[in-house]
Amino acid sequence: MTVPISIVVPAYNEGVRLGITLPKILDYLGNNVPQSELIIVDDGSTDNTAAVAREVLSTAKRVHTSVLSYQSNLGKGRAVRLGLLASRGEVGLFSDADLSTPITETTKLVEPILRGECDLAFGSRALDRTLIGVHQPWRREQGGRIFNLVVRLATGLPFWDTQCGFKAFRMSVCRAIIEGATVDRFGFDVELLYIAYRAGLRLKEVPVRWDHYEGSKVTLASDSVKMLGEVALIRQQARRGIYDKAIRTTRETTSQ
Repeated sequence: MTVPISIVVPAYNEGVRLGITLPKILDYLGNNVPQSELIIVDDGSTDNTAAVAREVLSTAKRVHTSVLSYQSNLGKGRAVRLGLLASRGEVGLFSDADLSTPITETTKLVEPILRGECDLAFGSRALDRTLIGVHQPWRREQGGRIFNLVVRLATGLPFWDTQCGFKAFRMSVCRAIIEGATVDRFGFDVELLYIAYRAGLRLKEVPVRWDHYEGSKVTLASDSVKMLGEVALIRQQARRGIYDKAIRTTRETTSQ
């Protein structure tokens, strides 16, 4: 059974946050998109993330819910892909567990897809910086700008913010892209956008509200190096033809 929207929340050691943010998501979906779907992916947490998620989701009345949980920490990218591929929504959207982009911004991404204007819509902090309430520390913010510049130069993607954890997909055409992606850690956003762009899908960068919350899993120095390494890996895999099948399948799907 297809549902209008599936929201996927990847979570690693987010037991405390989920107790606060999941009720907000359930309330939003129950009041605005009845019969939608909420999927929590517990990415090998060592705290009570899965237990908290199941307890909160047990209160859902008009929203289909599920918790995917496994023992090993496989990475945010893998968690997002597993959640999206398990979803039944016409549109699949993933959101960070801290709701740094408020769940009320969902319509900004979903509506253009449902209206047929685009196939993939993603939140951006760069297009309208007046929408940022609480900024990241200066060094982290500048590091993000440099990373996005490197991404533009390395991949040819014409976008200004690839890393905002708020992206929505028309699942009927994006499923092959999600299946063909391989990056499991923080560079997974770039990979998904890159494959979609190469496949000729219609991508839309959308300015969204955003607030920084303490407790980020990203370490500025070490993880920035890893993210740049993953961008280099994406280029290498593109040259080796790793994404060709996903691109070909997507093009065939969109041409039908």
